[in-house]
Amino acid sequence: MKLAKYLDDLVEWIQQSVKAAHADGVIVGLSGGIDSAVVANLAKKAFPNNYLTVWMPIASSQEDWICQEAIVQANNLNCVTVDLLETFKQIEKTMTKTNVKLSPLALANTKARLRMSTLYALGQSKKYLVLGTDNWDEWHIGYFTKYGDGGVDLVPLIHLLKREVRQAAKFLNVPEMIIERAPTAGLWTNQTDEDEIGLSYDVIDDYLIGKNKDVNVEQRLQHLHAISEHKRNLATKPKEFLRD
Repeated sequence: MKLAKYLDDLVEWIQQSVKAAHADGVIVGLSGGIDSAVVANLAKKAFPNNYLTVWMPIASSQEDWICQEAIVQANNLNCVTVDLLETFKQIEKTMTKTNVKLSPLALANTKARLRMSTLYALGQSKKYLVLGTDNWDEWHIGYFTKYGDGGVDLVPLIHLLKREVRQAAKFLNVPEMIIERAPTAGLWTNQTDEDEIGLSYDVIDDYLIGKNKDVNVEQRLQHLHAISEHKRNLATKPKEFLRD
């Protein structure tokens, strides 16, 4: 099957990218969601003895924990836990002393950035590259945190639609409860991706491959793509300095 072959190609690409960087392996954060589950399995396939998955709760839900445990057990993943709740609380407390009122979204994104700092600390210590978990849908509309889950070394799923990630999960023995779970970033209670975006992943999938011609959908997704361009091109550079 074409997708199964592509997954094998991704494993080889991860291996080659790590070799080119003179690194030893890869690391990925587990969230309890389908994207990180798929990437974790690709990491294990690429470097069975040199990969690490990391569960980083910050007042995470019971469902997140149950799903994360299910992924680890079903796929026999090498996983460590770094509880970041107290660290996050201290950061939040320190920032309030600036007298700048922090927005709920800014605080939520701080969680993602704290998790990425953790991955890089562990990854650098082991000479591992950090794998991202964003799929094509999320990358196209900028549905990721700048310097959070978007601040990674390699993005294996960047050319896969959400429905293709679901297919990949089945090939990789990801538990059905994860595949069927409503996608969530887990940054606040009862948050779901589709509610926040305002469109379903199926609608976005169809748009990206030219099957959805709805004008309202097109305008919404073009807008999201345009305003998130800065996230995909780090960092924005001025025009070149022309010397005499």
